[in-house]
Amino acid sequence: MRAIEIVSGALQATERPLLQPSANQVLIEVAAAGVNRPDVMQRKGLYPAPIGASGIPGLEIAGTVVASGRNVRHLKPGDSVCALVTGGGYAEYCLASAALCLPIPEGLSLIQAAALPETFFTVWSNLFDRARLLPNETLLIHGGSSGIGTTAIQLARAFDARVIVTAGSEAKCNACRELGANAAINYKSQDFVEEIKQLTGHQGVNVILDIVGGDYFPRNLQCMDYDARLVQIAIQNGAKAEINLLAIMLKRLIISGSTLRARDDAFKAGIAQKLYKNVWPLLAAGTIKPIIDSTFALGDAAKAHEFMESSQHIGKIILTV
Repeated sequence: MRAIEIVSGALQATERPLLQPSANQVLIEVAAAGVNRPDVMQRKGLYPAPIGASGIPGLEIAGTVVASGRNVRHLKPGDSVCALVTGGGYAEYCLASAALCLPIPEGLSLIQAAALPETFFTVWSNLFDRARLLPNETLLIHGGSSGIGTTAIQLARAFDARVIVTAGSEAKCNACRELGANAAINYKSQDFVEEIKQLTGHQGVNVILDIVGGDYFPRNLQCMDYDARLVQIAIQNGAKAEINLLAIMLKRLIISGSTLRARDDAFKAGIAQKLYKNVWPLLAAGTIKPIIDSTFALGDAAKAHEFMESSQHIGKIILTV
């Protein structure tokens, strides 16, 4: 099979032997694969694959089941699925845990479905399971126009939360508003701390979903209401920050963080079941949708990474096979 591997910090086309599924896996003929920031970090040597995972990048795929393991009962060859994987997505075929495969929501193409697993699993787990976002609460999303951001806007609004986002241009801010964000702050021309104070009547937000980290951390504390929750899911501005412990104490703040890739299949399967019950009907109804900025052929994966690093995109970047 054709695949894209990482060689000395670059993406390179290669040929790999076709793998056979283990007892609880399926082999999927890949139609499309999502491109995500962790793929870029892995290419740069900053986010190694977990032990036992494929070294080929790619954390989400959509395609057709072509073989299944002896313990798999609910999937059969010919089924169209999307799947969260620990690696291997940038290839013509990819192994996936059967428990982490979901049917293609009605009305969505395979390309659209490939944009679902990584972002929807991540957003659901962090916003609703970890931060316990409630109806009528106010959520601040940093990076509102990213794949994570465009997903979080729609899910939060679908479950009746108020949404404020930060983004790096007026075009991106407008796109976030069109998706349902109640307010959008251009962080390049506005101070998001002051804007949050004005937007919330100096009360602050209830939940923050942050992919930036670094110097955003102390500023986030200034934006938080009493008993607010901050979930850190990426650190694009760096891993270190100054912490005001007194602010955390006085406001009774909850600071949390997570990564998804290294969690076991049982944990991820729990998220898959919640998505199928709570979110897949919204996708089928068209209430929410994956936002796809652009597609690249599998052989142009390096160009897709270059485009992602330029931060020009709004929504997801997809590789087509």
